[in-house]
Amino acid sequence: VQLQASGGGLVQPGGSLRLSCAASGFTLDDYAIGWFRQAPGKEREGVSCISSSDESTYFTDSVKGRFTISRDNAKNTVYLQMNNLKPEDTAVYYCAAAGHCGLLRYEYDYWGQGTLVTVSS
Repeated sequence: VQLQASGGGLVQPGGSLRLSCAASGFTLDDYAIGWFRQAPGKEREGVSCISSSDESTYFTDSVKGRFTISRDNAKNTVYLQMNNLKPEDTAVYYCAAAGHCGLLRYEYDYWGQGTLVTVSS
């Protein structure tokens, strides 16, 4: 079971990025997929998740209205579209898989490596 996060980079405030989480070794739509982020010196926090059953989505308050999450089961990939990025969004972003959607780290069984997002002018 492997998850591969990609799509990070340097973007100016107000810009957009799309992160991808690709799965190998299992079928992604059997799992809820979450995105987490960890800024330097801070705890890893849940950002968003999408359920496996009805594709319900959840977001932490700080990204509501700016981020969207979606899945493409044919590509075995989940996307995190991030718009109107702010400097405080700067962090390493991780995707993870769990049986149920949630924004708490302990709920997730499988983790990908992170991808760095830097929002700066």
